[in-house]
Amino acid sequence: MASEAHPVEVVKVLEDVALLGPYFEIVTGAGEVAGAAWRPFPEPDGRLPAVTEEYGERLGTGERRVAASILFQGLASRLWSPAVAAAGRGIVPDLSGLRWRWAPGEAIALGLGEPRGWRVEDAVEAADLVHPMVVDGRLRPLSEAMPTFVGLADGLLWGNAASALAGGLNVGPPGGVRAAIVRELLAREPLAGAGSFGRDGFVRHNCCLYYRVPGGGMCGDCGLRDTRPDI
Repeated sequence: MASEAHPVEVVKVLEDVALLGPYFEIVTGAGEVAGAAWRPFPEPDGRLPAVTEEYGERLGTGERRVAASILFQGLASRLWSPAVAAAGRGIVPDLSGLRWRWAPGEAIALGLGEPRGWRVEDAVEAADLVHPMVVDGRLRPLSEAMPTFVGLADGLLWGNAASALAGGLNVGPPGGVRAAIVRELLAREPLAGAGSFGRDGFVRHNCCLYYRVPGGGMCGDCGLRDTRPDI
């Protein structure tokens, strides 16, 4: 049964998993996550349109839906990666107080002013905590906010979420509890059916639209690789 972890344990495991790369990083500490620039994530009426516009400029595309899709997938990866990697080490961080910081020209940062979490003993226990926290608490509000300013299919967004979750396994040691957590999460709605693992790894059943980015091509897990060989 999950038990409350000491804040020091949570900070330590988040510092450890942050070494895997920028998508695994969550800033911790009230002093670090302070000021008006840090806002709750996701925001009910926040900066998503502006961030999407900047992503479009960075990617070199004038298609807002393409930029929004890539942004959603990137944010999903920023949520899944540290949560699952930490859970694989026995600690699930509490993301209910998650905040984010962004300004034009800057990278997005995620932070927890008061780190909390739980100790877990297996993949199912970890998934029972991670799923509602990430899917219902963070991704679902984000998926509901996106269509208010850009046209994106719900299935595409959840395909992006599944791809981001499975893609996290490409960083760091393969297999183990972390892989079991990912498979457990992918079996749960709304990710169930978004893709499947085969001989060459995870393959999603739709496309994030990255092939429409100038010079972008197709991702390794794209569901269109067999049906769009000319792209």
